[in-house]
Amino acid sequence: MFKKIIKGSRKHSKSDSTDASSRPPRSGNTGSDLNPNLVVNHASRPGQGAPPSTNSSSPMVPPPMCAVEPLPLLRDTPVSERQNLFMRKLQICCFLFDFTDVLKSAREKEIKRQTLLELVDYIQSGSGKITEICQEEMIKMVGINIFRSLPPASHENTGQGASDPEEEEPYLDPTWPHLQIVYELLLRYVVSSDTDTKVAKKYIDHSFILKLLDLFDSEDPREREFLKTILHRIYGKFMVLRPFIRKAINNIFYRFIYETERHSGTGELLEILGSIINGFALPMKEEHKLFLVRALIPLHKPKPIAMYHQQLSYCIIQFVEKDYKLADTVIRGLLKYWPLTNCQKEVLFLGELEEVLEATQFAEFQRCMVPLFRQIARCLNSLHFQVAERALFLWNNEHIVNLIALNRQVILPIIFEALERNIHGHWNQAVHGLTMNVRKMFMEMDADLFDECQREFAEKEARAQEVEEQREMTWKKLADVAAERGDNMLTV
Repeated sequence: MFKKIIKGSRKHSKSDSTDASSRPPRSGNTGSDLNPNLVVNHASRPGQGAPPSTNSSSPMVPPPMCAVEPLPLLRDTPVSERQNLFMRKLQICCFLFDFTDVLKSAREKEIKRQTLLELVDYIQSGSGKITEICQEEMIKMVGINIFRSLPPASHENTGQGASDPEEEEPYLDPTWPHLQIVYELLLRYVVSSDTDTKVAKKYIDHSFILKLLDLFDSEDPREREFLKTILHRIYGKFMVLRPFIRKAINNIFYRFIYETERHSGTGELLEILGSIINGFALPMKEEHKLFLVRALIPLHKPKPIAMYHQQLSYCIIQFVEKDYKLADTVIRGLLKYWPLTNCQKEVLFLGELEEVLEATQFAEFQRCMVPLFRQIARCLNSLHFQVAERALFLWNNEHIVNLIALNRQVILPIIFEALERNIHGHWNQAVHGLTMNVRKMFMEMDADLFDECQREFAEKEARAQEVEEQREMTWKKLADVAAERGDNMLTV
């Protein structure tokens, strides 16, 4: 019996040694070879509890390469060997180089660039189905290249206060010759009809999206443009990620509004959202209305609004056109954040206000017209001629004029004084002429109301003149009394 046990154990050891010698070398920790039948289930890979079949054609991850060397072209390689070669090419693309020195590692940089271009062509052409392990390694390679610490902003380098972003020269990343092709590869992978979202979502997950969104703060406009396209495509293809992407963008906006007031990619993120809002189904979800109130409207607060106002205005108008009942909310939000000392910002607000009013219905207009035209009256009297001129241009819009005409009994008394003061005292001739046109429009609209407002204005001016005269008389009396007391003191 003992001899049989010894004989059996010798057979097992012989078969084990044979299996070990036939296995390809592994990368990483060699301690995993101690038990070849042990299978570890990873949370990111469900359903891999069973050991892989020995007849599987899936390529193994090749051992890491120590240097960048040219490899055969994929199109010149037999189909059975392409996946392994694809993996080796991905390893070449994982090497990172110093681009501050153009001459350093020039040969290796060119090999990597050509390899990246070949991979883009391979994905785009659909020459062969990419296995799951190849997809995983490709997304890892993309992450190694694009997920990096962004260089500090120019104002941070000098230690000075943040200057106007519009006046700064755009920063161009020296690594762009390789980064551009990596982004192109990721884009081709996302839009490819061969990409199975059920597989891809294992690697393009929440962590990947957050890191991608962090890159929107890059000062290189070329990178932000690629990121915008890629994130938009991911949003369209991966429906399961849509709520998370919207929430993550919200968080970026909150930090920008209430903490930093500086983010390079706000305009690009708003462009993506403009397309997303355009596709919102009706009736609109409460989540989307909260996004308008908590994120989009407060984006009017930061000083560098000129950098992204066009995209922000488009998003706001999309909401009002989707649901006209939101017009009152939007207009009151604009009034809340109306600038007090920034005239250029005021001009932007007036332009956006005109677009919102054009989509506003009668009932919503009535709810907000009193505070709205009090603000417009202040703009009419602005000493900055562009602000006063832009406010007067509102009367060139036929829809707004119709709304004003229907509510002239309330609106004319509010702005009549501002119109009269412009006619009698504004320094700019263009503003003076536009004010005369608006005044004439109201006179033709309702002559009786105009006469009544003119009479009330004249009475108010007369009372103000009496008060002014009384004030001057009081000061004169005080001056006389003071003079008499001064004379008496000199006599004594």
